[in-house]
Amino acid sequence: QVQLVESGGGLVQAGGSLRLSCAASGVTFGYAMGWFRQAPGKERELVAAISWSGRTTNYADFGKGRFTISRDNGKNTVSLQMSSLKPEDTAVYYCAADRSLPALMRGSLEVWGQGTLVTVSS
Repeated sequence: QVQLVESGGGLVQAGGSLRLSCAASGVTFGYAMGWFRQAPGKERELVAAISWSGRTTNYADFGKGRFTISRDNGKNTVSLQMSSLKPEDTAVYYCAADRSLPALMRGSLEVWGQGTLVTVSS
């Protein structure tokens, strides 16, 4: 029943910023949420994750200090604020949900969105 829809992707110059949003429908109570990305020819990788309460967040090394994940359970949304973007950040970014943060981080995802493309030019 849970569905996720990403938005906010686009073309940005290196060093710029972009904010991605994910709107969830259906029952998501208690779900951990996160962002993954997949670049052409590469496997999907974790970008950031957040627990249901928002008290715990995890970031891939490449995102630490540059990316911030947040959620608003009242609005049923999760966001990813990205700054100091680099060409290697170019990828399709996916919103994802699972019943636990550890499961989400392992890639055992119950629900994925369709993705939003982020292109960082040099």
